[in-house]
Amino acid sequence: MKVLVTGASGLVGKHVVAYLSSHGHEPIGTDIVGDANQGSVTDKDFVFGTLARLDFEAIVHLAGVTDIKKTIEQPHDCYEVNCFGTLNMMELAARKQVRRFLFASSANVYGAPKKNPVEEDDPISPRVPYDYSKAVGEVLARSFYETKKLPVSITRTWLLFGEHDLPNRAVPRFIGSCQRNEPLKLFNSGRDTTAPSHAVNYARLVATILENDSAVGETFNFGGDRSVSVAELAALIKELTNSTSELVMLPPRSEQEREPQISYPSVEKVKKILGYTYELSLEEGLRRTIEGYREEEKKTAR
Repeated sequence: MKVLVTGASGLVGKHVVAYLSSHGHEPIGTDIVGDANQGSVTDKDFVFGTLARLDFEAIVHLAGVTDIKKTIEQPHDCYEVNCFGTLNMMELAARKQVRRFLFASSANVYGAPKKNPVEEDDPISPRVPYDYSKAVGEVLARSFYETKKLPVSITRTWLLFGEHDLPNRAVPRFIGSCQRNEPLKLFNSGRDTTAPSHAVNYARLVATILENDSAVGETFNFGGDRSVSVAELAALIKELTNSTSELVMLPPRSEQEREPQISYPSVEKVKKILGYTYELSLEEGLRRTIEGYREEEKKTAR
């Protein structure tokens, strides 16, 4: 299947493109950076001109503003890209009569869940502009599914990591500190809990959704094969890197963070409806990521 992938230059996009390429699909990447099909999903001339002229049968819409701090400081930019950009891509999908439109939402739409594991029919409770923008995107997707019969699927993901990640995110920060044997600073004693997963596992889910008609009209929660606290994640990375780094337990950065954020998904739906199985365990994903960063450091040192 020929698949247009927006946000193809990001962490998840790179893994999705690579996975689809190696599993019988023909991904076509687009992003605001990069050499091929460079442009913004908010630019109607680009979307309905440049992208519309491409030959594809499905769209995987990953593009968006994801920096939480930036979305709070600049909500207009957040809503323009994450909502109106998404609307443009759905309209393009409807015009092209694609076989599948996958909208990448986020576990953030649930806010601080009242129970775990979080199931797809649990109430959403967005808190910051990013969360709301994803909730709006889901409503748009549902409206196109209901009124235009667009074959939509929605994914709500928890923490994804892997090679090509931004250096300020948790996993690459921990890996970098461990490789330098520097202290691992854990605010609120690292009590926040999530279900991290290597991005290749999500890429596998994307391929599964594209290949499975039972995914149409459905929303799927997705995270790793088990939940861990931030402290447990840091300790595991320390072990895998053979580091002498010390885990330093710090107080919360604000009163609002004193109550730990504990959120992890039920993945029973993706297993039951799609027959999904993981490509990599948490340990395997971390080992692959650590090795990837080591290889990058070797290249930089040459």
